[in-house]
Amino acid sequence: MEPYLPTDEDLVDALLALAVPFEEVNGLLAARARLARDAGLRALFEEALHAQAAAVGTLGEPSGLTPDRPVGVDGAEALAPLLFVALAPRTRALHRELGVPAGVTRATLADLGRQLAVSRWRGRAGLANPRWLTLHFRGELFQLGRLQFQRRLLTGPDAAAARAAGYGEWSLQLHIPDHCGPLSPAACDRALDRARAFFPRHFPAEPYSTVRIFSWLLDPQLAAYLPTGSNILRFQRRFAPAPRTRPPTAPEDDNPLRYVFGDADRPLDSLPRDTAVQRALVDHLKAGGHWYVTGGWAAF
Repeated sequence: MEPYLPTDEDLVDALLALAVPFEEVNGLLAARARLARDAGLRALFEEALHAQAAAVGTLGEPSGLTPDRPVGVDGAEALAPLLFVALAPRTRALHRELGVPAGVTRATLADLGRQLAVSRWRGRAGLANPRWLTLHFRGELFQLGRLQFQRRLLTGPDAAAARAAGYGEWSLQLHIPDHCGPLSPAACDRALDRARAFFPRHFPAEPYSTVRIFSWLLDPQLAAYLPTGSNILRFQRRFAPAPRTRPPTAPEDDNPLRYVFGDADRPLDSLPRDTAVQRALVDHLKAGGHWYVTGGWAAF
């Protein structure tokens, strides 16, 4: 299937099918018009598109241009959402070949619209991290209810650590999408139950034995601030600490601030304190502490 970019009314329908917010549509139509009249930009776009289309159905980093790197042409980053629109028919065809239910396809690819909304909430236009969405559109990541599951074949020290613990090298990496409601135990249980049925059915050659996650939500320091029964601490307790295969990471204070407040640069005293998590993040930093992205894993 040759990837292509719809025009006019067809493009509007394609954007809305990917949950792109209405307020983004006119800007993307203007970007489409610019692409039509700028031969140089169009050549870069088509090169990136064909590199990404060739990677649909594969695991790992695709070769060639990626949507956040159309060789630094002024304004080219605005075209990244259009690249995913053009990829979507090929991704849907892959999902159909795999027998993936249409509802899973729809929820997974709707992350394009979610990421545009999150970027705007954080004060910028376009996609903050287009490379992230390549996972969805090449069939490496699927949204199953409250959680997203990324197919991974571990290599190097990670694979050795898994084997030493009695696990295989196939592992699902968990991601927690924004704007999907509370991270409740019931919602997580349903997502994991769906995953246990989904991956053996649609990827029988990939025997997943663990789930892994790397997130500030697993920072054990949160236990000093949150009530024992909080959703975050109950989520933490699902996982054992991931084996350390790399040097300790540096503090990543910007990470939770960006996810919870949308802005990592505002003065701490100006941030809202409406929830226990908001108060925990701010109070810990004001006391001179730092937050860390922490890894955990569990048997699948």
